[in-house]
Amino acid sequence: MTSVLPHIETTTGENPQACVIWLHGLGADGNDFAAIVPELDLRACPPIRFIFPHAPSIPVTLNGGYVMPAWYDILGGDMQRREDEAGIRHSALAIEALIAREVERGIATERIVLAGFSQGCAMVLHTGLRHGSRLAGIMALSGYLPLAGQLGSEASDINRGLPIYMAHGTADPMIPIARAEASRDALQALGYPVQWHSYPMQHSVHPREIQDIAQFLQSVLPPLDD
Repeated sequence: MTSVLPHIETTTGENPQACVIWLHGLGADGNDFAAIVPELDLRACPPIRFIFPHAPSIPVTLNGGYVMPAWYDILGGDMQRREDEAGIRHSALAIEALIAREVERGIATERIVLAGFSQGCAMVLHTGLRHGSRLAGIMALSGYLPLAGQLGSEASDINRGLPIYMAHGTADPMIPIARAEASRDALQALGYPVQWHSYPMQHSVHPREIQDIAQFLQSVLPPLDD
């Protein structure tokens, strides 16, 4: 079986028929969102396997080179002009390995959702929209679209209509909502059906957002026909 990132794994029932791969943000780890699973009302979904990978620890330039879990380096305060393209593409390969592992375990890509918060959000948008097989959907939480200018030429045709749940806090001090709105607009301009949600919060998760996440998962991961 393919070697993959260390991760936390949990399921909502026996014999999972779907999978959610959920990436944390800068400086966190897979534990950051694992506790949310019991809060999600997924009774209308088949059993789901949740995968919460841990990012490798690397020096982060913006934080004075301090080593911390990160999917890619933050080169400066202007994250649009100076992006760590090599780091983003390297982590995308690690996410692709997680997807491949689930396929090896019997989960079709059409039953896999990529979810991410902050840096994790950036990674699932980058990876999912370039993935060569159809996915179930993307949950993009409190983040942005990286390497936005390259998506038009690199996007996978099979995922051009992929459902995208995109959420952001109106008072986010880490990633201003204007950056997320610009990412939303760029995705919509390319034809992606973005489901946009904003919440009265900072760089976090709102209780109403948890309900909306559950509804999104119910819509993209319905029970399989017998």
